[in-house]
Amino acid sequence: MMKRIYQRIFEHAKPYLRTRQNLIHTRIVLRYALKLLKVEKGTEEVVIPAVILHDVGWDAVPEHLHLTAFGPNLSNPRLARAHEVEGMKIARKILESLHYPPEKAKEICQIIRGHDTRNTPISRNDRIVKDSDKLFRYSQKGLAIDMDRFQISRISRLNFLEKQVEEWFFLSASRQLARKELAQRRNEKNRD
Repeated sequence: MMKRIYQRIFEHAKPYLRTRQNLIHTRIVLRYALKLLKVEKGTEEVVIPAVILHDVGWDAVPEHLHLTAFGPNLSNPRLARAHEVEGMKIARKILESLHYPPEKAKEICQIIRGHDTRNTPISRNDRIVKDSDKLFRYSQKGLAIDMDRFQISRISRLNFLEKQVEEWFFLSASRQLARKELAQRRNEKNRD
């Protein structure tokens, strides 16, 4: 029963995820969240919708400004905050339209409202969402997207990601996943 609701949330979110390669991003972040939910004590009914909806707010930010809001050429960080606030509003509207349990919807919206800019997680569920979002960068596709997006070499990006493992992740399971992904990305390069 709950699986069907996640599919419905995703269908409602899709129109908002057609920017910044967010459809791909969301699917990969969801895979990491499902892995973390197996080992961490998170609430699936909060984490999965929060992951699906966490970046819908980018739809409200002009696409030509996206790269000024994150990454190595950061010049307009307030747009990262804007996408969170707009994302929370869109998420609330979607969840209300689907009659999602209000207490769960409230936490989902709180997570979305600070998933990038809030330094201190508000809950274990928030930790899982934040870490899953960051793990995207360590995936094969995430690495390729960021190399292209930021016009950066593979080795530079991998070295940067390696330095971020201890700083970025809140959960030990996330750090382990990040290191495993890094090893795989470096091994893929060696086979080229």
